[in-house]
Amino acid sequence: MITTALFRALDKKAIWVVSAILLVAILVPLSNLVLPVGHPLRVPNYLVPLLGKYLTYATLALALDLVWGYCGILSLGHGAFFALGGYAMGMYLMRQIGDRGVYANPELPDFMVFLNYDALPWYWLGFDQFWFALIMIALVPGLLAFVFGWFAFRSRVTGVYLSIISQAMTYALLLAFFRNDMGFGGNNGLTDFKDILGVSVQADTTRAGLFAASAVLLAICFILCASIVNSKLGKVMVGVRDAESRMRFLGYRVENVKTFAFTVSGIMAGFAGALYVPQVGIINPGEFSPANSIEVVIWTAVGGRGTLVGPIIGAITVNAGKSWFTGVLPEYWLFALGGLFVFVTMFLPKGIVGTAASGWRALRARSISSSASEGSGVKPDKPQNPASPANMQPEAGE
Repeated sequence: MITTALFRALDKKAIWVVSAILLVAILVPLSNLVLPVGHPLRVPNYLVPLLGKYLTYATLALALDLVWGYCGILSLGHGAFFALGGYAMGMYLMRQIGDRGVYANPELPDFMVFLNYDALPWYWLGFDQFWFALIMIALVPGLLAFVFGWFAFRSRVTGVYLSIISQAMTYALLLAFFRNDMGFGGNNGLTDFKDILGVSVQADTTRAGLFAASAVLLAICFILCASIVNSKLGKVMVGVRDAESRMRFLGYRVENVKTFAFTVSGIMAGFAGALYVPQVGIINPGEFSPANSIEVVIWTAVGGRGTLVGPIIGAITVNAGKSWFTGVLPEYWLFALGGLFVFVTMFLPKGIVGTAASGWRALRARSISSSASEGSGVKPDKPQNPASPANMQPEAGE
């Protein structure tokens, strides 16, 4: 049954997208590890984790598109799920440091020794094992998304009110993780990572492997989202987006559909955050910032929501532009980002992919219509001038 759903999801477009992602997952690491330094086709060492970060952002934007593009849920708090997955991975990486920290404590991370912790908090137990951290990466963001969706959607909170509540959720987590007594490093967060799965996080092979893992995660999430939106459930999700009241009248449990999509989206965002942390080298409460969640909305809107491919393109394009723009004119980046969002909203409401698809369909329809007219030998009627004498009919009484 699962195999059948996956094959249905892999239509021609999905096959091309997944193939391109997997090809990138192979070519970039090979270019970095095999080609010699100075080769024109070699990807530099500094660029590999940067590109890997872009891929984690693309996965996050894809997660948002599942709920916004297909369910009509504009979440301004998806950065919370991303950050929680990142903290789960950060806790595992901190436990791997052992006695190689500044204070050489085999059990407690350096910030806990500095803050005079007597013992490891109970919620840190188990994070010395990768399998346990992997479970937490999925469980913690997924559970938060489920609980939030359960209460919000059953209370029929929609529209801008839901967006504000989701933003309040991530802001509350921001304030909580800033506290030193929470046991997550406070303002400094978690950093100075050494190993992951027994190998150095700074090694070129590790960075190439993390990049490949980010690309594979993006491909898996794309297949998962495609299988959902191309199924009967996906059609129900679109119905909920376009006419929620009518779907309720038809007997569908709209709140269940929304909760399912929101939970799956939260888990996807958590895994994206988990792969983001070892490539960036730090996780702090700033990742909970509401501005980060708003940026994800901009990526999705620029690429084209409700297309699956669009958010991937939008996330990579906007962040690549950000990397370049902040190096040239860093003080004007936020103005450029705001201007980009206004431009897309006014002139490209369907985003890059949506606008391109609409233009292609219109061009193809015009080409088919023209070919059909030429093949039938029927010339299109000339437009008649209604004011010409031949078309003027006498009115009654004349």
